[in-house]
Amino acid sequence: ENVEKSFVTPSGGRLTVLKDVNLEVRRGEFFSIVGPSGCGKTTLLRIIAGIINHDNGKVFIDGVEVKGPSKDVGFVFQTFNLLPWRTVLKNVEFALEVRGVPPEERRRRAQKYIKLVGLEGFENYYPRQISGGMMQRTAIARALVLEPKVLLMDEPFANLDAQTREYMQEELLRIWGETKRTIVFVTHYIDEAVFLSDRVAVLSARPGRVEDVFEIELPRPRTEEVKMDARFMKYRAYIWNKIREHVKKAMTAS
Repeated sequence: ENVEKSFVTPSGGRLTVLKDVNLEVRRGEFFSIVGPSGCGKTTLLRIIAGIINHDNGKVFIDGVEVKGPSKDVGFVFQTFNLLPWRTVLKNVEFALEVRGVPPEERRRRAQKYIKLVGLEGFENYYPRQISGGMMQRTAIARALVLEPKVLLMDEPFANLDAQTREYMQEELLRIWGETKRTIVFVTHYIDEAVFLSDRVAVLSARPGRVEDVFEIELPRPRTEEVKMDARFMKYRAYIWNKIREHVKKAMTAS
């Protein structure tokens, strides 16, 4: 609530990235955040994760204020960030290893989530031996193995080709349906946000403020066919028009 964040510029001034951000994400929902480039989407995710501090306001998860990184929050980054010298299995086990989980327990939990993301049989492969989509599956399993209450995803499919991206969208919905985790998802792709989400928040141009939150009332489970639905097109147009307004304002102001 009322989250604000600014950074020091190279000239010594202050650049305000987020201003009076108020959002409430429901337990178990798929919630996406979209907005113009530079509006603070990634910064907001990192604040929710406790990775960086905010200047004003408060962030709560299940009523507990966020004051630093927490086991209740998992993070999937845009880049895969896998350790190249560790296998798929060892990459997924890594966070459990750091937390001192005994070998048998971390192996059991890692195998569970490797199976969930569809990588059973690839446990002993190294990142260089698997595709981009498989690397992102490994990153998702690595985040889920800690069994967080909230999974934050920062443009996780941005580095994938178009076909793999669409396939991974459907796979993510399957994983979300099986885990019942709360997901907060940042993307530049409006179609992706509408396809995946229960609700979509639109941030204004910098400094980012919440301009609107759209309920996406499309049937689940969702398949590619839903993108042909007139309601899908309507949501897409509404959200794009909101973003376009702010892009135009920002360009005029500059």
